[in-house]
Amino acid sequence: MSTHPARDRYILHADLDAFYASVEQRDNPNLRGKPVVVGGSPESRGVVAAASYEARKFGIHSALPMKIAVRMCSSLIRVPPRFQRYKEISNQIIGLFKELTPLVEPLSLDEAYIDISEKNNVREVAQTLKNKIKEMTGLAVTIGGGTSKTVSKVASQIGKPDGLLLVKPGYEKEFLSKLKVDILTGVGPKTTILLNSYGVNTVGELAICDVQWLRTNLGVRGPELKNRAMGIDNDP
Repeated sequence: MSTHPARDRYILHADLDAFYASVEQRDNPNLRGKPVVVGGSPESRGVVAAASYEARKFGIHSALPMKIAVRMCSSLIRVPPRFQRYKEISNQIIGLFKELTPLVEPLSLDEAYIDISEKNNVREVAQTLKNKIKEMTGLAVTIGGGTSKTVSKVASQIGKPDGLLLVKPGYEKEFLSKLKVDILTGVGPKTTILLNSYGVNTVGELAICDVQWLRTNLGVRGPELKNRAMGIDNDP
């Protein structure tokens, strides 16, 4: 656990782009540049586990029923998942993170938080990490960075694909303010509809909401979401 005070922290959020589909395209050159999905068959009520960026152009995304995905793109190539393979590559990448610092929190096979508060040049550290992943695995990773998990995760979402977006300390509120409120972790579809119905559409508008009003409407999560909207998040 990091013992740094909040202002000294710097967290990276590394997120591999279209991970399962990218692994399939890397392992099979015939799939490169083509709309590829990984998932179960349309006949057995399969869903899309991952979609390549070529497939996403047709509006295909993860969790979509495969039956619908196949209809959306006639040239779609479906590949059954190979979780053992994804795990193997994920372990290699997590290994790279751990060479950098022991403060690594994997969230899934394709994303992790990395606390680099001890490092001096964050841009150089992040760029070197991107390059190493590309060299070692041939895969693209997007890295977001900020003084909290919230800011770094939002930065990596905005930076996709194959991006590097590092938010300077002190610029958290400015960076977040104009973004749609549902970009924050913890603001799901129901919460978004509720907030939008009261005219709270952006993260900046959420940041200036009255704490008591938020508590009344969202319970204990309300004040926590207000803090996140302000870029404050001391979660280690």
